[in-house]
Amino acid sequence: MILEERSDGPGTDEDSSRLQDDSSILKDCDSILQKQPCQLQNQLAGLHQQISKELRIRTGAENLYRATSNTWVRKTVALELSYVNSNLQLLKEELAELSRGMDVDQPEGESVTIPMIPLGLKETKELDWATPLKELISEHFEEDGTSYETEIQELEDLRQATRIPSRDEVGLNLLAAYYSQLCFLDARFFSPARSPRLLFHWYDSLTGVPAEQQALAFEKGSILFNIGALHTQIGARQDCSCTKGTSHATEAFQRAAGAFRLLRENFSHAPSPDMSTASLSMLEQLMVAQAQECIFKGLLLPASDRPDSCPAQLQLAQEAAQVAAEYGLVHRAMAQPPVQDYLPASWTNLAHVKSEHFCALAHYHAAMALCEDSSDEGELSRHIFQPSTTCDPQGPTASSIQKMPQHLEERRKLGCGDSGTAVLDGQVLRA
Repeated sequence: MILEERSDGPGTDEDSSRLQDDSSILKDCDSILQKQPCQLQNQLAGLHQQISKELRIRTGAENLYRATSNTWVRKTVALELSYVNSNLQLLKEELAELSRGMDVDQPEGESVTIPMIPLGLKETKELDWATPLKELISEHFEEDGTSYETEIQELEDLRQATRIPSRDEVGLNLLAAYYSQLCFLDARFFSPARSPRLLFHWYDSLTGVPAEQQALAFEKGSILFNIGALHTQIGARQDCSCTKGTSHATEAFQRAAGAFRLLRENFSHAPSPDMSTASLSMLEQLMVAQAQECIFKGLLLPASDRPDSCPAQLQLAQEAAQVAAEYGLVHRAMAQPPVQDYLPASWTNLAHVKSEHFCALAHYHAAMALCEDSSDEGELSRHIFQPSTTCDPQGPTASSIQKMPQHLEERRKLGCGDSGTAVLDGQVLRA
């Protein structure tokens, strides 16, 4: 499915319409407001004022971006749109949390944690489905378009609800339901010979720059992108200090990677940078790496009860090396143009830090296994490290374990080398 690009399109200033989605959030807050009416009401009012201010700034910047042809001005406005987009995402996420009566920015079970990278959702303008669909039904199918007002209104309500979905399974189901409806509409109403005269308007999730297309594929691709982005937010919110949390986080990041892969394989020529082939490939690699990191955290939980177990330490060394390799691929993808031009620098730096961090952990756990005073010299040979076939583990950890000596003194010497490498990697990270 090709996303047909459209260079120009009519822009409209719909400040009030962009705030209509917030009214649905207010309705969900009624039960909370009965308990703490003053405090929550003040917080909600403050959030709405900030969102309204950011929307006005975005409207002005968007109008200037469309009107000017000066390259320097367009770059400056694009940077401003990026800042406004980030602020809006943070404010609306805070609003969604407040509407559910939750005040969670970090899982309570974790005191110190390595942050994950969640992805913000793409934003859109309100869309009028009724007029073009009624016209198409009357002209092409020769039926009374007004007889389908109820169904069309349900479709508009469903799309309106997907503009700020809740950050949970309910929000995912909402996005999936609208995506299914778009597939039905695509098969019934959209064809090369006919299609409703609609203009889909979406904002880039990374830069905030607006994009418009008449192709329904753009709408479907944007919804699929938001499904993947919402999975990343759910995964980043999990408490990885327990087995259940690591399992849910792993599944969420794997589903996000699947969504971005599906989008990359089935949609092309997207008008926004976040849906380009290079960006989607990088996002897919990032989610795979974060899923692998959650798997490592899950293995670390039971291993802490038996830290001197040789098989457990070898498995942790293998998984840590795999995580380091995955983040190494992510860092290289982030550092390549054109992705590096619009990706936050903090993402690239964090990917590099995680690559080095898990490489150090791989050396550390390998050293712990090598220095173990095992009475069974054949035990180590039954748990030899096997590198992954998908990507080569970083550092000498894999080769060191594959050539593991059977005598205790020789193993301890090799373990001292791995522990020294782990210390050096840690000093590099601190620097």
